[in-house]
Amino acid sequence: MPDHALTARPAVRYAAAKVPEITVLFWVIKILTTGMGEAASDYLGNTNLVLAGVVGVGGLAATLRWQLHTTRYQAAAYWSAVAMVAVFGTMAADLLHVILGLSYVVTTPFYAGVLTVILGCWYRSEGTLSIHSITTPRRERFYWATVLTSFALGTAAGDLTAATLRLGFLDSGLLFGALILVPLVGWRVGLDEVTAFWAAYILTRPLGASFADWFGKPPSLTGLGDGDGTVTWTTLAAIVVLVGWVVVHGHGVQQPGEDWELERV
Repeated sequence: MPDHALTARPAVRYAAAKVPEITVLFWVIKILTTGMGEAASDYLGNTNLVLAGVVGVGGLAATLRWQLHTTRYQAAAYWSAVAMVAVFGTMAADLLHVILGLSYVVTTPFYAGVLTVILGCWYRSEGTLSIHSITTPRRERFYWATVLTSFALGTAAGDLTAATLRLGFLDSGLLFGALILVPLVGWRVGLDEVTAFWAAYILTRPLGASFADWFGKPPSLTGLGDGDGTVTWTTLAAIVVLVGWVVVHGHGVQQPGEDWELERV
């Protein structure tokens, strides 16, 4: 055996699954994070724009760094990142509308186009969009880019139906509640599980955000008037409790399967 073979760095690196198994609890926590992100973004923005920027950008950077530096799925790191993506994604969608003055009729298809490009690049690079295949650093980067864009798209779509189309928050929530049943039913009758998952994942954003706005916004804006701060802290407390339960019980850890593989680095 050549001497250099003993000292050469390994040509491959094994990476364990970095996202949870998809269960009912996964969807519950996901919807809670969408509502929390919507309420928190509005609450921080109305309180102090500098604080909002620090929490949104700084929180996203810190939690994604934590998540990306883990070598396996860790519920606390994963859901912290999802929660901050929810906050930042809302801010990103609102930035184009409030700061640049773009209509939701423009921003919704814009984010849909960005998401389509990301998914296309992901599939072309990896040959799969399955969440069971998030076993390498490159796939995880594609995953989080998709998640972030889906949050921005969902925020814009929810505001489009509630404000531009004048459905109001409750009717928007009911609309997206009905729409999210489509991929569920489709999956039950044979729709590809990857397509069904991402369709449902995108729809959870306007679903959770619409109900968060309904609870938090004043009656003049078709809400119940509980306040964005109240909704933020209530949903955040629920997330902490559920994620704590997940951590203690080890719920949702994916088991090794066909999609776990070695990747050249």
